[in-house]
Amino acid sequence: MTDPVVMTDLGLVRGVASEGVYSFRGIPFASAPEGPLRFLLPVPPARWDGVRDAAAFGCAPPQPVPAPGVPPFWRPGDGLDCLTLNVWSPDPGSARLPVMVWIYGGLWKFGSSSMPQYDAGRLARSGVVVVTVNYRVGFEGFGHLPGVPENRGLHDQIAALQWVQRNIESFGGDAAAVTVFGQSAGAASIALLTAAPATQGLFRRAIAQSVPDSCRSTAEAARITDVLAHAAGVAATWEGFAGLLPETVLAVQDAPLTGAYPGFSAFGPVIDGDLVTGPPWSALRAGARRDVDLICGFTHDEYRGMAPVPAQTDLEEVATALGLGAGAAAAYRAARPGRADADAFAEMMSDALVRMPATWVAEAHAQAGGRTWLYDLTWPAPAVGAGHGVD
Repeated sequence: MTDPVVMTDLGLVRGVASEGVYSFRGIPFASAPEGPLRFLLPVPPARWDGVRDAAAFGCAPPQPVPAPGVPPFWRPGDGLDCLTLNVWSPDPGSARLPVMVWIYGGLWKFGSSSMPQYDAGRLARSGVVVVTVNYRVGFEGFGHLPGVPENRGLHDQIAALQWVQRNIESFGGDAAAVTVFGQSAGAASIALLTAAPATQGLFRRAIAQSVPDSCRSTAEAARITDVLAHAAGVAATWEGFAGLLPETVLAVQDAPLTGAYPGFSAFGPVIDGDLVTGPPWSALRAGARRDVDLICGFTHDEYRGMAPVPAQTDLEEVATALGLGAGAAAAYRAARPGRADADAFAEMMSDALVRMPATWVAEAHAQAGGRTWLYDLTWPAPAVGAGHGVD
């Protein structure tokens, strides 16, 4: 195998041949969102002369360290030139192979296509062209600022899908046979993109693995920005935040997470009345993209893959915090008599955070006339069972 060279609409790229697969990494699909482009919608990158080396991943989007002891995927000084994608193809010269485009999860504040678990070599060797995409997370991608477009991270994803339509046939893919797939925040992205008329013609099938309920109103998003602005000592405006280094924003972006049940992230898609008109199931029910086939589902023990299950818990208090009815705790106990409240807590949290949102997405798409499948993944991994992320 020799290293392949492929022509894109912006110039030539040279990939790497290895173990029966040709990979092309770090291809820009939008300009670096920095300087006057900071916190704005993605814009096309400039063309380049000669052959661009596509052997290494691009920069991750700005994000904190995901967990203690885990190496950072973004470091101060890496900058904001993160809007790149990667392509794995079993044969760039092949005619019209099916295409799968992966959108990562990560609580809307973590994630990078360079994470080792997203290496697509094995999947590509099965006869599929695979694309993995970077998009802005945290405040850079989903923070609210007056007069600034909302949901920049989702618009990044759409820009990447438009790149796929323009270029994927040069890598051996079929632009008419694109499947988008993603997990957690990536699954919510898939559901929202499937519900949006703006994605018409960009993909034919969708797989949403563990869809969370994570939309925020503009008022909620504005309150979050106010807290961050106060913590950073700047005005809650584009001018105030555009002057901050990405690491300065990261240092304060969890400031809104307070109280007894602070949640996992201060960010998520904002209901802007345009791209995001509401929770994905409400938009899907209107049937905007009934032409898309949808696989949607959850892992059986979602919460056990998210956080430790407390040995002692007040089930009634948790049910109240989740907005459930007065008899909810008793109903969970009665469903499986004799089990510990900790197990009932894990099931209640799994239902509230993922299982019901994923089910609502599938039901809405089916009710609108779309072909839909709903799964419950029960394969148990050590320690966490069928927890969030085992898929």
